[in-house]
Amino acid sequence: MTPPRRRPLAILALAFALGGCQTPSFVDAPPPADPLAGAPPITRGLDAEGLSTLLTAEIAGQRGDYRRATRDYLAVAERYRAPALAERAALAARFDEDTGLLEEAARRWQALAPDSEAPARLRASLAVQRGDWPTALEQRLALDGGEHDGALLTLVESALEAGTPPAPMLRRLRAHLAGGEAGLEPALATALLEVAAGEPRAARRRLETLTDEHGDRASLWRVRGELALQTQAPERAREAARQGLATAPGDPRLMLLLARAEIRLGRLEAAQASTDALLDDHGDRPGLRLALSRLYLEEGAPEAARRLLLPLAGADDAPSAAFLLLGGIAEQQGEVDNALLYYRQVPEGENFLLARLRAARMLIEDDRLLDARSFLRLQRLRHPDAASELIGLEVELLDEAGATAEADALLDSRLDRHPDDARLRYLRAMRAYQDGDLAGLEADLRAIIARDPDNANALNALGYTLADEDIEGRLDEARELIERAHALAPDNPAILDSLGWVRYRQGDPEAALPWLERAWEAMPDQEVAAHLIEVLWILGERERARELAADALERFDRRPRIDELLERLPALAP
Repeated sequence: MTPPRRRPLAILALAFALGGCQTPSFVDAPPPADPLAGAPPITRGLDAEGLSTLLTAEIAGQRGDYRRATRDYLAVAERYRAPALAERAALAARFDEDTGLLEEAARRWQALAPDSEAPARLRASLAVQRGDWPTALEQRLALDGGEHDGALLTLVESALEAGTPPAPMLRRLRAHLAGGEAGLEPALATALLEVAAGEPRAARRRLETLTDEHGDRASLWRVRGELALQTQAPERAREAARQGLATAPGDPRLMLLLARAEIRLGRLEAAQASTDALLDDHGDRPGLRLALSRLYLEEGAPEAARRLLLPLAGADDAPSAAFLLLGGIAEQQGEVDNALLYYRQVPEGENFLLARLRAARMLIEDDRLLDARSFLRLQRLRHPDAASELIGLEVELLDEAGATAEADALLDSRLDRHPDDARLRYLRAMRAYQDGDLAGLEADLRAIIARDPDNANALNALGYTLADEDIEGRLDEARELIERAHALAPDNPAILDSLGWVRYRQGDPEAALPWLERAWEAMPDQEVAAHLIEVLWILGERERARELAADALERFDRRPRIDELLERLPALAP
């Protein structure tokens, strides 16, 4: 069966540009001037140790040491089983740059207050940020069964936009509905997942059942329109959009749906009338023009996109994305030199490196490798602060072109002249690892650590490599390196994974398990999953290991560590 057409990436961005379906987020909200302003008052009595720890937390928060404040608030919260103190810990953790610390605070807050919506909402937001959509869905369902101002539907749409396999989320939502949970939001989200999973008939039946009772809801007609578009029925999509607009005149997402249906039907003028109306109704803002131009690009109408973008390019404060998109349109039309002109105009900051990468790659694909290298060399002279990143881009492009010797020479030359460039030395270390040159990897990582003993990434990379390669006689050294990294970044999930893996290599799977579980919760990555599955298997938790293996096979398209593990332990296969 031909898979349904994927929903364009521009649509969700457009929704936010138009101010529709905005979901409150604990994480994204601007923090108050006082990091603990508004926190619940502390009313319970304390013993000497509890009072001392609490005072330390308060003083640490006032001094800006939010990590220490979080840790101490959590310690007192656990000691007295006080949700208010766990909430205070989460408030402090918001000001630390480590999202792993915030995740831990939110998890422990939720454990102390399982019926509270606030920690569930926070954990859902954090899961979205790290791309852990199944966890985000679970937390969202804990909030009124998923019936919450369109947030559940937006979450599922975002997950599909990100390329998440629909099957795990679909199973969870079907179980939610089968458990007697009713509601329009979960049913509509389930229908979207059914379409993505290649089950349009099931989605159509579900939506037809809902229409009698909820025919006045704009979200129902929008999902019906999405189903029609993804099953190549633009006429039905147009009719659904019109039905929805009859109940919710001017609804921006329905107007976008109508524009997309008109584009698919070849009625470009009608589509432009809809998007011009959106600009009139919601203000001719740069963000809206950018989002609409992406819509046209993803629907295969580059000239209409260019019409929207050109007024932005002529403005003094032109957004960098406008030049990036115009460069992409020119490149698509075969206008290489015109595209290069646009790409060069992207200033330092957001999109700067992406524009240079696209420009150089475009020249290489046009059989102009020397011109691409000259372009990047000139960019390094004009933007010396970005020289390391530009060297990294050139190395990547040379590798893609099969010119690995030139890439090695460029990297070596740069490091000969700038031996303190930790970014490029780390890059060379990783290239050495890929080539099986462990001595080269260790030499470069040692050089980074010698210059910067507090470089947690280099410490962890070296320690993990020694542990993963299981080099005889060096596991104690590996653990010492990883523990030094952990002291510097105690909530970094990659380091937590390393801590668990080195303990497993040392023959202590019981000690490894909690570290790997924390790493998996904070960073659901296929390598972390492989480590956790193997440890669970060795500890005799066979069913849990198989369940996690099944989950990993569905979550990850590329999963070399999982595949290798299943080859070694075929009984693990779900």
